[in-house]
Amino acid sequence: MAPKSDKTNWADESNVLTVTVLGCTGDLAKKKTYPALFALFLHEHMPPRTVVLGYARSPLTDESLRERIRPALKGPKDQVEAFLASCFFQQGEYGSDDARENAESDPPVFGALGDRVATLEASRGFPGCRVTGHRIFYLALPPSVYPPVCANIKRACMSPTGWTRIVVEKPFGKDLQSSEELSAGISELFTEAQLYRIDHYLGKELTQNLVVMRFANRFLAPLWNRDNIANVQILFKEPFGTQGRGGYFDQYGIIRDIIQNHLLQLLCLVAMEKPCSLSPDDIRDEKLKVLRCIEPVR
Repeated sequence: MAPKSDKTNWADESNVLTVTVLGCTGDLAKKKTYPALFALFLHEHMPPRTVVLGYARSPLTDESLRERIRPALKGPKDQVEAFLASCFFQQGEYGSDDARENAESDPPVFGALGDRVATLEASRGFPGCRVTGHRIFYLALPPSVYPPVCANIKRACMSPTGWTRIVVEKPFGKDLQSSEELSAGISELFTEAQLYRIDHYLGKELTQNLVVMRFANRFLAPLWNRDNIANVQILFKEPFGTQGRGGYFDQYGIIRDIIQNHLLQLLCLVAMEKPCSLSPDDIRDEKLKVLRCIEPVR
């Protein structure tokens, strides 16, 4: 989760990181986001002065949020409790689509959120030191609310002393048109260096090992080609149903949720040629070559 070109010295006691999870009561946050943050904490990859702030419309407290996510955290009990002690909750709305139009006349929708982040930053800073607050906003939300949420973050929650990053999850829109509209709207508010469009499926261990298994394995690498492989099947199975995600699937569907992002990424990793290096840009370029060779599905 390290920001692009980030030179932040986390050993400096004035630097504080706040990770705000918008939509913290949703299925994605409970199953993926908080466990991933806890894994970073467990392996000491999280900066020492980090606050995790959950934001949602539900009437929760700090303690009720901790009770909600505690069962999803796997690890030593003392470490779980140490991580939860850094987790807080802020209730509030997300705003409407006309957030930017009324930005000058209406009070900021995220005003209370911005104040809470500032208060938490001050509480984590070293006594007597000027706090430099760095902020990550993770949008575990439906894409339809990205524009108003981003507009409200821009208006009320940008860090006055450090950097600010926005992390958006897939699916990014319903189709090409809505995806381009979302990109255009968010790009008006933030630079590319501030934006992260992610697919959490790429964080799975098996997914990450595909590149190494293919190109660093002296037995498999020479054989992994069309002359020796006749058929490739990618299967996706889950031992559970929608489990409270019915409203989400009614709007976006399983194809947009799984196939056009998660499984398409796997297809690219299986079929792409060896990249020039393991840098993200080189891997992305090889993935794009695979996609350009695939005929459009009609």
